[in-house]
Amino acid sequence: MDAPDPKPKAKKKPNPREAVVEALMRLAAEQPWNDIEIGDIAREAEISLAEFRDLFPSKGAVLGGLSRVIDNKVLEGDFSDLAEEPARERLFDVLMRRLDAMAPYKTALRRISYALRGDPLSMMALNNVALNSHRFMLAAAGIDTEGPLGRLRLQGSVIAFARVVQVWLDDDDAALARTMARLDKEIRQGERFMERADDARRLTAPLRAIGRALLERRPSRNRRRDTDDDKTIDGDPAAAV
Repeated sequence: MDAPDPKPKAKKKPNPREAVVEALMRLAAEQPWNDIEIGDIAREAEISLAEFRDLFPSKGAVLGGLSRVIDNKVLEGDFSDLAEEPARERLFDVLMRRLDAMAPYKTALRRISYALRGDPLSMMALNNVALNSHRFMLAAAGIDTEGPLGRLRLQGSVIAFARVVQVWLDDDDAALARTMARLDKEIRQGERFMERADDARRLTAPLRAIGRALLERRPSRNRRRDTDDDKTIDGDPAAAV
């Protein structure tokens, strides 16, 4: 018979950033968002205010930390089975995985969502957080986000998913039928919008080419004047300000 191990294995300490995120979500599930202070979060996470400050600059920034936690949970999944699916199906699957990862925080997110609806500054900040997250969600779905159309596609994904989340927050059906129907509708509408945007971009391509040609010709006409200006400022870039 083996002798018992005299040194029991130490319990794995949670990641400090994730501990703060989890602490805020527990508090937000039980009390109004505007009543939660950073000191409350630090105590719930069992860290000092100094440690909190090193991890996050504000309570709102912790929501950005939650978004990263959700991102990681989704991106750690296996997407190989989606490779042969149409883009619509790939995106649907990825965003449903995101909702699944958000499920443990649903009560807290519902309360936070209601509290922030009248706070445009917070909503703008969260939009930037969402853009970063959806850049990776679309990449996981094999959808391009570069260039003008890519950026339009990215912002459209953020807006569409926000509408889906509003349905999801009030959808208590285990099958999430209403949520999935809304997600399918938003993706199809997004596809039609991007098709029109792509058509408009192709139609205006000649005009953009003419505009670029005119802009490229303008410096040549002003070259002598620019040269004289360079002599005036004696090579000091600050003098041109």
